[in-house]
Amino acid sequence: MRRARPGAPPRGTGSRALTSVGAGADFGGPSTDRNLEQEPVVTSEERTRSKLWHITLSVSGGETPLKEVRRGLEQLAHDHPFLLTSRYANDHAEVRYWEEARDLHDAAAVALRLWGEHRSSAGLPPWEIVGLEVIDRETYHQRVAEGYGPPPAAPIGVHPY
Repeated sequence: MRRARPGAPPRGTGSRALTSVGAGADFGGPSTDRNLEQEPVVTSEERTRSKLWHITLSVSGGETPLKEVRRGLEQLAHDHPFLLTSRYANDHAEVRYWEEARDLHDAAAVALRLWGEHRSSAGLPPWEIVGLEVIDRETYHQRVAEGYGPPPAAPIGVHPY
């Protein structure tokens, strides 16, 4: 029997509450950047079973005017402030954010649904997911410290390549 991800609503109930994580935040404890009114109630036992995963989602497809791509990514970031940063061109984009999940499989499943589930509500281009990287918090920080990982998401926001 498959267990639900902590804080996730039952399957088929639509959207779930998402929270933002500020760049450089200490992920070891509660973040002051989180909107506590939107967070689901999570017991300490559930919290110890989940962890943070750094997600990099890459999408691409047919050429779309840059203004439309930017507007769609800005709307996605506005609707879901958990996004750290997005980079875009007229035929591809990359979205980076933190996801709280029990394990890599759960984090990847949520990430793989992100673009498709928000395509119409955010006005995103009809592009396909062409890449997904899911790494745990420790690996992310180790890569950054060693100088070969993605730099911390600063400045936060939507930026052209």
